[in-house]
Amino acid sequence: MNINGKHHHTIWLKEDDETIVQIIDQRYLPHELVIEDLKSVDDVFHAIREMHVRGAPLIGVTAAFGMYFAALEAFDNQRFIDYVHESADKLKTARPTAVNLSWAIDHQLSLVSNNPKALPAIFLENAQRIKKESIERCKKIGEYGLPLIEDIYKKNKKTVNVLTHCNAGWMACIDYGTATAPIYAAHDKGIPVHVWVDETRPRNQGARITAFELKEHGVPHTIITDNAGGHLMQHGEVDLVLVGTDRTTRNGDVCNKIGTYLKALAAKDNNIPFYVGAPSSSIDFKLKNGLEEIPIELRSEDEVKYIQGLHEGEIKKVLLTPMESPAANYAFDVTPARLVTGLITELGICEASREGLVKLFH
Repeated sequence: MNINGKHHHTIWLKEDDETIVQIIDQRYLPHELVIEDLKSVDDVFHAIREMHVRGAPLIGVTAAFGMYFAALEAFDNQRFIDYVHESADKLKTARPTAVNLSWAIDHQLSLVSNNPKALPAIFLENAQRIKKESIERCKKIGEYGLPLIEDIYKKNKKTVNVLTHCNAGWMACIDYGTATAPIYAAHDKGIPVHVWVDETRPRNQGARITAFELKEHGVPHTIITDNAGGHLMQHGEVDLVLVGTDRTTRNGDVCNKIGTYLKALAAKDNNIPFYVGAPSSSIDFKLKNGLEEIPIELRSEDEVKYIQGLHEGEIKKVLLTPMESPAANYAFDVTPARLVTGLITELGICEASREGLVKLFH
């Protein structure tokens, strides 16, 4: 995807120094493009935990590079293998909900040997492979999701209105995105598409990041308050809901940014298809019941109580609430499989069920 006409990924190895991984620090978007250098396991842990990087696929790839740093740092530690595993355990705690985090780390750990000299190169090569495969998954999700938008356009012969929640775009991945991949594919094919962009409180990933992405790609869009989606659906202004996922169970329950469940309920009540862009790296085949088994991250109350924005050319944080009032900040919710029309994966579209996933992946 492009920023000011120049192609960018969200994470890459620094051109002249392969001991440095560079990322777009997403906390400053859309007002500033800040490139941050990551040089250690601690840097990666902090970047994931504090949401310099965010989005399940990107978290996974970043963690894979974190394991590369662990291998580099292990040279200075006599407990080489122990240090690598301790680093893995630490990184897994950065954000507990997105399964891509542990998925990518476990992929790296599967390559551990007793040869310290070889491990950094092995981990680096595998991190680059995980990154490349993530891009391909998102591209395929776009290809399989495109007919959903095409069919709506063929039927109605007017602009297709898509509602999305949070940011499941290329900033949440490496390129293309998950939920946005079909939108970009449709736009690039000349299909008139318009996106309703939920602001997505409390961190406003929709208003800040999804809108930024769509603007840079030239996709028509309108930012709305989180609670406006149901109203738009009732009045026939939404043709399709597309969201991403941080963890989907083998039975098709979808865990995504808080507020997704309410969108799914409104979509169901108004007979609007509700699809999820779900790369295989975000599907947790170990879990069955999303409500009972998926850990829901509880983040700092300051994210609810304060809001960040641009004022007189400077990014500032402003208190919204009474200072003394407590706030609860549940980062995700679970949408039961019965409310999901289908899962768009890199292998095709399936129903949100054990049977549907088995047909594609087993």
